[in-house]
Amino acid sequence: MFSYRFVSMFMLSVAVMLMACGQKTEPEKPSEPVVIDTIPQMVMQIQQCSRLYTTEVKVHKIVTHDDVVRLKGNLLNKQFNIPLPLGDRKIAIPMDATLKAYIDFSEFDERSIERDGDKITILLPDPQVVLTSSKINQKEIKEYVGIVRAHFSDSEMSNYEQQGRLAIINSIPDMHIIETAQANAARVLVPMIVQMGYREEDITIAFRKNLTITDIIKRTMGN
Repeated sequence: MFSYRFVSMFMLSVAVMLMACGQKTEPEKPSEPVVIDTIPQMVMQIQQCSRLYTTEVKVHKIVTHDDVVRLKGNLLNKQFNIPLPLGDRKIAIPMDATLKAYIDFSEFDERSIERDGDKITILLPDPQVVLTSSKINQKEIKEYVGIVRAHFSDSEMSNYEQQGRLAIINSIPDMHIIETAQANAARVLVPMIVQMGYREEDITIAFRKNLTITDIIKRTMGN
């Protein structure tokens, strides 16, 4: 009984060895690198920024107005234009305002990302600029009103404030707030993309177009 089991196990072992030797051993094929699509994850993370505020600018402006009552007419076929004495009326209104620039990612999607091998380009929406606040410093208003003139009314003051707001918006190109907003957006997004495996030198942050003053005024006043 013992010998039978031993022989049986021996024969089985030999058979297995013969079968193994009779098989041709093929070299293992190197596994192909797994390409991970990071675009959907990148879109999701950027969309989470929602509205990315990148720049804030404090502006101090003095709005001035100067008008004079003048007597105009024609005498002996000669035109005359004479300022009336004590008819001057002047005002200087100090105004503090805050401008903020942001990028709205609500419509950002995979169409905004272009990948060419290891290189990737992110096409961002145009920065938006909003005048978030404006305030007149009532204590520092300088006003001169001639004897024959009435003081400035509340409606006139409100109108001058609106003119000051528009003047601030018109000066946005001189502040370089758009360029600063674009640069700051890149500083926020590039490290995020680097963490996904891209090299900083392979990342390009681009914008759709150069905004004109008309675009800025329209968007700023719209906000």
